[in-house]
Amino acid sequence: MDRTQILLVGLPVLLFCSDIMNLFSSPPHKPISHKHSPIPTKSQPHLQQSLEFPVQKQTTIVPPIGGGNTVNIDFCTSCSYRGTAVASKQLLETAFPGIDVVLANCPPPLTKRMVSKVIPVVQLGIIGLVVAGEQIFPKLGIVTPPSWYYSLRANRFGSMASTWLLGNFVQSFLQSSGAFEVYCNGELIFSKLKENRFPGEIELKDLVGGRIANTRYGPV
Repeated sequence: MDRTQILLVGLPVLLFCSDIMNLFSSPPHKPISHKHSPIPTKSQPHLQQSLEFPVQKQTTIVPPIGGGNTVNIDFCTSCSYRGTAVASKQLLETAFPGIDVVLANCPPPLTKRMVSKVIPVVQLGIIGLVVAGEQIFPKLGIVTPPSWYYSLRANRFGSMASTWLLGNFVQSFLQSSGAFEVYCNGELIFSKLKENRFPGEIELKDLVGGRIANTRYGPV
């Protein structure tokens, strides 16, 4: 047999013998595997993301219709015009929200006020003469009282009552001005002294509304 034949026959026999030896031999020990803990890595700083809020839309705030405007109503308190003034104030505040309505007394001229202060003195003087004229006139150097004194003395109660009532009427007339003057932002827009009447509701709102429009947008 040549070498080639020996190699071909011997190789299978060698492989067969190695297989038989592996069957009867104990299995090899498994290598112990070491579990490696993960290497700690430096934690990266947490990047705080800026929260993006939706941009709010800018809303334009519209001021009230009457905001920044002032209406002055000067009226006669002794003429019982307060109720009309209060009603006009409520009307304007409802029609023009934010408007400032100021009520004030409109006094009469200085001359009438001074004369009205004298009326109570005259009243007390006449009543005093009616009650005790016989003692007052001699002290004043008048021996014989005038004839009108006897006329007043003949009806003492009627004379005193008439003096008191007439004096109060004259005093009330002198203290009353009869005014109902409406000013808007310092400008006179209605005068009862000129018109001899009160303004109507629609008329008053139109007058004030026109003045407010001129103030806000300029003369039309």
